[in-house]
Amino acid sequence: MIKVLNIISDTNIGGAGRVLLNYMSRADREHFDVSVAMPRSSLLKVPLEELGTTVYEVDGLADRSYHKDDVKELMALIRKVEPDIVHTHGALSGRIAGRRCGRVVIYTRHSAFPVPAKLKYPPGRWVNKWVNEHYSDHIIAVSPAAAENLTDAGISSKRITVMMNGVTPVARKSEAECAALREQWGIQEDEFVLGILARIEPYKGHMHILEAMKSLNDQGRKVRLLVAGIGDFEAELKEKTRELGLEDRVVYLGFQTDVAAVLSVLDLQLNASYGTETSSLSILEGLSMGLPAVVSTYGGNPWLIDDGEDGLLFENRNSADLARCIARLMDEPDTLEQMKQRAVEIFSQRFTAEIFAQNIENVYYKAMEGKRHE
Repeated sequence: MIKVLNIISDTNIGGAGRVLLNYMSRADREHFDVSVAMPRSSLLKVPLEELGTTVYEVDGLADRSYHKDDVKELMALIRKVEPDIVHTHGALSGRIAGRRCGRVVIYTRHSAFPVPAKLKYPPGRWVNKWVNEHYSDHIIAVSPAAAENLTDAGISSKRITVMMNGVTPVARKSEAECAALREQWGIQEDEFVLGILARIEPYKGHMHILEAMKSLNDQGRKVRLLVAGIGDFEAELKEKTRELGLEDRVVYLGFQTDVAAVLSVLDLQLNASYGTETSSLSILEGLSMGLPAVVSTYGGNPWLIDDGEDGLLFENRNSADLARCIARLMDEPDTLEQMKQRAVEIFSQRFTAEIFAQNIENVYYKAMEGKRHE
């Protein structure tokens, strides 16, 4: 039995937390004793415990990567729990604590972002390389884009395993439920429904989607956009919606806990991110129910969608190209139907939670090579 302590600093349920939940839902409990340390009162506590996971709440740690007090508290916890492996999800404090306690340390990189010049060139590059390689035995990158992000900042590719996320399939709502949702959100029978599920931040590309909507609307196409999520950019986005005259075409749903409800009424899912995107879980959940996506060429998107198979790629930050891709699939219903079928096939072959869990556990086995365990 290999004992693994995951450490995550999130107080809300974000991408890293959802990845952890997906793994726990399919973890091999016969060979792995897996627990999670998190900030006190994190929203992850209840769903993890519902999956039978032992949870350790710690003071501090909340939504921060490093603090010296967090290192001390986590060291005390590690000595109490005595894991073979400390697996951190961005939390540098956890990596430092794990190393100081003499444990095998694994770090998952869940995001990608433009590497600043201070990390691309010495001496910052050398410092970043030393910190990341000294305080982790192995790094999991959730897409080739995340791996490239790491190597651009000096980290050796030999330390990195690329591992695409996987999710539990999402069940489509019944026809009656979908009809009720369409009525609730004001969707007309003849409208083509687009949707984006993401935090409302500038780098998520909502503005480009609105510009594409304006183009489609000017062409006389009956389209409706559902925007699920909240964020600091929401007021500006709504103002842009009014400026473009799209108030009757765009529905802001706010934060949605029932992702299946939104995905079930869409004809296409959109992802226009031009920053941090590595492996969108909502895209994968859509694929699981046969929902194609039109996504930007940024980051990890090209490794999630096979262009022309289960969706289309559009040129990053190019609203006209996005509108063109949407219009094509509106005009080619047979192509869209084929993509729906391929979406389920590709998901089953590459992106299930079972495949993801097996890949994670293969890294654990590799990390423990040469060490004694039951």
